[in-house]
Amino acid sequence: MDIPVELSKIIINETSDQQVIVVKEKGGQRTFPIVIGIVEIFAIDRRLKGIMPPRPMTHDLLQSVIEQMGGKISRITITDLKNHTFYAQLTIQTQADSIVIDCRPSDAIALGVATNAALFVAEEVFEKVLKQ
Repeated sequence: MDIPVELSKIIINETSDQQVIVVKEKGGQRTFPIVIGIVEIFAIDRRLKGIMPPRPMTHDLLQSVIEQMGGKISRITITDLKNHTFYAQLTIQTQADSIVIDCRPSDAIALGVATNAALFVAEEVFEKVLKQ
């Protein structure tokens, strides 16, 4: 079962390559951090603040390609945790189909925050995080 979550916090440390986002269960208490790269944290932060660069950045480009091809980012799901690495899927809805693409959670979230895509975590991921 997939649990609805929200991006609870982003922690930017400009002196480190490792940045942190925290997801929190909607209507619940469970949270966990995900370590991501500096490029992704700045993309997420910029998109949350509605800052548009003069030229499209990589996540802007991908979002534009998806939309120009008739798709809409409808869902982000953090699906697994293996060897301290989170896995995710990006769901793109078109008129004809629903396409699921394997991706890093940080890239999916960077794409999804600008489009208000729903964010979910598989129950098994919460269970694995609690066991660590």
